[in-house]
Amino acid sequence: MKRTSVSGSTETAQKKFWSGPFAKGYVNRNFCSVRQLDAASKKLLGTTRTRMNKEFLRSIPKDARILEVGTNVGNQLLHLRTLGFTDLYGIEFNPSIAAAVRERLPWANVIAGDALDIPFKDAFFDCVFTTHVLIHIAPKNIRRALGEICRVSNGYVWGFEYFDEKYTEISYRGHSNVLWKTDFPALYKKVCPELRLIKQRFYPNTKDPSQRDVMFLFRKNRAR
Repeated sequence: MKRTSVSGSTETAQKKFWSGPFAKGYVNRNFCSVRQLDAASKKLLGTTRTRMNKEFLRSIPKDARILEVGTNVGNQLLHLRTLGFTDLYGIEFNPSIAAAVRERLPWANVIAGDALDIPFKDAFFDCVFTTHVLIHIAPKNIRRALGEICRVSNGYVWGFEYFDEKYTEISYRGHSNVLWKTDFPALYKKVCPELRLIKQRFYPNTKDPSQRDVMFLFRKNRAR
């Protein structure tokens, strides 16, 4: 998938929300160590993030160039570092959060950037991933984001997101128009037919039986 010109601003209602007063409290709540991340995952999903990541990333070399789209405070990049991955990049649309991640993780290449217009050239990364980021992109914009993720990957697309068979909006701490769940793996296949699903696993939420997450890994078929 080659980059194509796009029309319209990437400024969205969701970006305005995550740049506003709510964002500061959200960021402060989400700083955690690898041990804390594993403990939270174990409590909520019945398994640790370490076990999940090792299962899905075993075929990816430790020196692979990996991009996280939507770093938030950098917890996932920190986790990948502890697993031995060495060439880590990230984009975060909020410049102040991106700066905080660079200070926290000086070994990571983190810049301000937007999932709707990823500031890297085609096929620049061996693996591109999101963790609970696609759920915050409005349905009208999601195809553009998935296309961008696929465009900058030359190998793998990896994700961990909320799952539902259909697009469903979820109220988020009393706010609307900021959180959705759907079958993101199926949507990826519609947007990026060059992706081949390697692995997928569902994780039921122990606190909410109606909620489950899905982790998935695609391999991109390179053009000949």
